[in-house]
Amino acid sequence: MTTASGVSPELASLLVHHAIDRRNAAYAAALDERRFDDWPAFFTEDGQYKVQARENFDRGLPLALIALESRGMMKDRVYGITQTIYHGPYYTRHIISPAQVLAEDNGVVHAQAHYAVFRTRPGDASEVYNVGRYIDQWVEQGGVLLLRTRTCVYDSEMVLNSLIYPV
Repeated sequence: MTTASGVSPELASLLVHHAIDRRNAAYAAALDERRFDDWPAFFTEDGQYKVQARENFDRGLPLALIALESRGMMKDRVYGITQTIYHGPYYTRHIISPAQVLAEDNGVVHAQAHYAVFRTRPGDASEVYNVGRYIDQWVEQGGVLLLRTRTCVYDSEMVLNSLIYPV
C-alpha cells in the first residue's frame, strides 16, 4: 500500500522521523557552537519557545522560566545573550534522543524527544545543566521543517544559576 505520493506509509513515517532528527541535530549544533543568531531560524515567524518545569507542565500551570511568542522575541533574546548579559563563560553540549512522532494532523507533526544539556566552564569539570524533553509541533514551510512550538519541559526542580542560553 502506498500514499498519494507513491511512498509506503512506513517509508513516509521514517522520512518524517529522519527529518525531525536532522533538524534537532542542527538545532543542537547551532547552540553548542554558539551560533545563537541561527537559533530563531529554526522556528516559524509566529513560533513559540517555552522552558517550563515539569511540575508546572504536568499540572497545566502556565508559569515558565522563559516564554517567547515569536521569532522577533527570540531575536531579542539572542541580542540579550550576546550583547547585554554578563556572566561567567561556559560551553554547552546537547544530547538529543531520536524523535518520537506522536501524531500528524493538518500538516502539523506532534513529536517529542528527550534531551540532556551539559555545561562546562573553562578549567572546570563538566556538569549536567538541564535534562528533560522537547514537546514540539513541526510544520513544513518552503521545503524545510520548522518548529511552530517547542516546549522544553525540564525535570529538575532546580536550575543551576540562571538560564541564559536556549535549551
